[in-house]
Amino acid sequence: MHDILDDVLHSWQSGDVAAVATVVRTFGSAPRPVGASMVVGSDGAVAGSVSGGCVEGAVYELAQDVMDSGAPVLTRYGISDDDAFAVGLTCGGTLDVFVQRISRHTFPEFEALVADVRGNVPVAVATVVAHSDPERLGRRIVVGESGTRGSLGSARADAAVADDAKGLLAAGRSAVLTYGPDGQRRGEGMEVFVSSHAPPPRMLVFGAIDFAAAVAQQGVFLGYRVTVCDARAVFATPQRFPAAEQVVVAWPHDYLSEQFAAGEVDERTVVCVLTHDPKFDVPLLEVALRIPSLAFVGAMGSRRTHDDRTARLRAAGLTETELTRLASPIGLDLGARTPQETAVSIAAEIIAHRWGGTGEPLRARRGRIHHDATEAVSTGKYDAV
Repeated sequence: MHDILDDVLHSWQSGDVAAVATVVRTFGSAPRPVGASMVVGSDGAVAGSVSGGCVEGAVYELAQDVMDSGAPVLTRYGISDDDAFAVGLTCGGTLDVFVQRISRHTFPEFEALVADVRGNVPVAVATVVAHSDPERLGRRIVVGESGTRGSLGSARADAAVADDAKGLLAAGRSAVLTYGPDGQRRGEGMEVFVSSHAPPPRMLVFGAIDFAAAVAQQGVFLGYRVTVCDARAVFATPQRFPAAEQVVVAWPHDYLSEQFAAGEVDERTVVCVLTHDPKFDVPLLEVALRIPSLAFVGAMGSRRTHDDRTARLRAAGLTETELTRLASPIGLDLGARTPQETAVSIAAEIIAHRWGGTGEPLRARRGRIHHDATEAVSTGKYDAV
């Protein structure tokens, strides 16, 4: 949703209407993830995508109908559906797409929602996408740190959904939840899409070297908030790392300890240790490997460096279980030589770790191309309304 916020907000602020189509559920090899969105303005202009081009034409026509009627629609496109096949979804996957009209009247909280998202304030939007009572369809609540705004139609439903939305928001996940018609925990009759908007995940890069600059660029490209940290002020300068959101001069282990104590790292945070100098690496990895919530901890160095570092960490008291969390030498085997190529190999390992990928060529594998998130790592899907 982030890529269409400006378009929707401009329409909202001008008093106009727009139709927003959002992928709320996927099955099989779906071309776009949950949360992918497309907006159609009253002038017919389009921004965003729900399928990378497969069904955009059909969704565009549906969006026009929703703008005219005002009635939200949940529809499914899949390979087993002859009509869906006719409009081009040939990848073998299935998409559930919810289309709603957004205006000052239908979504009075939208401007405040955008302010929260841009301010990195955690907020979730829970929208009724299916209900036995058509009057409930499209109702929503916005759940954030300051409380709940809006209503799904009853206090009971609001309380149940808000409670679950807080759990999904904490994990950075978006999902469709099923309830009874009035929010009962058991039963069916109401489906609610909870879209979590959490701050972007963090990438902490330790070691102000040329490889770190390339890794920072890759991290930003993947959507991370990147911090580069090094104890050497002469090397740790913003000019050397223009892609990083923050460049910090501090002893790495002290900085990570402070960030952990302040609650600034979570289960989506990745740590890349690139100094391959034991006086920096060992104290830092002692801290990092004892923070079980970190999504990924990797360290650069030769195999000799890795063996020496591992021996030092064992001597410092780390357990074998803690040591298994260390990805070292960091990166996948791509034959990389330059800092930029090495950064790609590191980014590839982080992606594979997050989604449970093998790193093998897709042509050598059978079955599904796309992976579900591993149980230990949040999906980080936080970009849909």
